[in-house]
Amino acid sequence: MQRIACPERDDWRDTAAQCGFDFHTIDGERYWDERGYYAFTLDDIERDIEAPTAEIEEMCLEAAGRILDDERLLRRLQIPQAFWPLLAASWQRDDKSLYGRFDLSYGGHGSAKLLEYNADTPTSIFEAAVFQWTWLEQAIERRIIPQRADQYNSIHERLIARWQDFGGSHHLHLTGLTSDSEDAGTLAYLADTASQAGLATTLLDIEDIGWRDDGGGFVDLDGNDMALVFKLYPWEWMFQDAFGARLEQAATRWIEPPWKAVLSNKGILPLLWEMFEGHPNLLPAFFEDDPRAASLGPSFVRKPLFSREGANVSLVADGVAVSAQDGPYGAEGFIRQALAPLPDFGGVFPVIGSWLVAHEPCGLSIREDETPITGNSSRFLPHAIL
Repeated sequence: MQRIACPERDDWRDTAAQCGFDFHTIDGERYWDERGYYAFTLDDIERDIEAPTAEIEEMCLEAAGRILDDERLLRRLQIPQAFWPLLAASWQRDDKSLYGRFDLSYGGHGSAKLLEYNADTPTSIFEAAVFQWTWLEQAIERRIIPQRADQYNSIHERLIARWQDFGGSHHLHLTGLTSDSEDAGTLAYLADTASQAGLATTLLDIEDIGWRDDGGGFVDLDGNDMALVFKLYPWEWMFQDAFGARLEQAATRWIEPPWKAVLSNKGILPLLWEMFEGHPNLLPAFFEDDPRAASLGPSFVRKPLFSREGANVSLVADGVAVSAQDGPYGAEGFIRQALAPLPDFGGVFPVIGSWLVAHEPCGLSIREDETPITGNSSRFLPHAIL
């Protein structure tokens, strides 16, 4: 694994506009950055990223089954008891998952380490599936990168194929916070892949979802029943919202399904360690109130059970918080995870995003920052296999 500086395409902003990638710059700062790329060998990909991703997913699915059958573990995850039947029914029906992303610490040597599982509402999928592939093709044509370059990336094709598995309903609603440009772009991209799979789609803001009193059920602004819904909106927020109490009454099938709430919770990290202690791709992790957390010593990463984009995450070294992100999370409690510093490539720290569609590994994305905590402003860089 190498970080290689390279010239950017003169017209990349025009290309982004043509693709609908209008959040390539955030608050005046680059989000998409192609002044460099990360190069991997095929062994790096197949042995150190793809194979471990598949194995970690198998462990996560086994863990989900155990958690959903154990009230003690559901309490540890601070999932409100009122929603336990919703999660259990979703798991028992084998409600389908669309996608997810593992964040891994990996620098080209040793075992990749799982930092967290973005199991419910992962973004950056358009950039990973489409725009970095466009960069690869054009960078080869313009001799920016070697002619033999390839990319670990079948995300787009896998998404289209997966949408076809949802059958039954041929109309898909997609919802989230459409005022956010990144969320709106992600929803639009996923709607496009669903359309290519033959589904009719309707996009609406989460606040525009209504309720039909005569017979019950969620409806869109035109009064149409919402039978199949993709939501770019976290389950823990839905549990707290006013319409959360109606979730169990509705016949709606959600993507991601309710059972994914146990995997998107940072508490899955100590539970995975408890169930598969010593696995080479896992880091020791404990709930903060667990006496065993002391075994990590004075250096660890502190994470809230619910957190997005690195918010309220602290990196503690020798008892001192050397890097921390502010945010609104933490009331439900924290976990502590062994410190696995991100690799340092000349003062920047990349995190590997390993993507799964239909539980199968299929591509990667890279975010880097000048700090070892990846946040909302961290840059997205493309990758290539050389």
